[in-house]
Amino acid sequence: MKAVIYHNPRCSKSRATLALLQAHGARVETVDYLAQPPSIATLRHLLDALALPASRIVRFGEARAAELGLRSDDVRSDEEWLQLLHAHPILIERPIVVVGARAVIGRPPENVLALLPAASR
Repeated sequence: MKAVIYHNPRCSKSRATLALLQAHGARVETVDYLAQPPSIATLRHLLDALALPASRIVRFGEARAAELGLRSDDVRSDEEWLQLLHAHPILIERPIVVVGARAVIGRPPENVLALLPAASR
């Protein structure tokens, strides 16, 4: 089974999620989304796989969110949020793990177990 993880190596939850995937035998492609910000199209794909609106993957607790004056009750279109997430990838919730057409946010890391085949869990 192949998984893609949108990973921040400085984040303990992201590291724990990566380790959990590897421990369960997943072949993992790691995307350092801070070094290689996802395109708008990729972000749309992630939202579809997560079945979430863009505002639900924004890290409002990040200093950058405060600098930009962002709040969880901001009324913005998904397109506006996507532009912000692409321009400021530090705001993207992490880690996001994709297996096939499904994705989860690895907070807590055990969330990724739902993506694994039953035999791997």
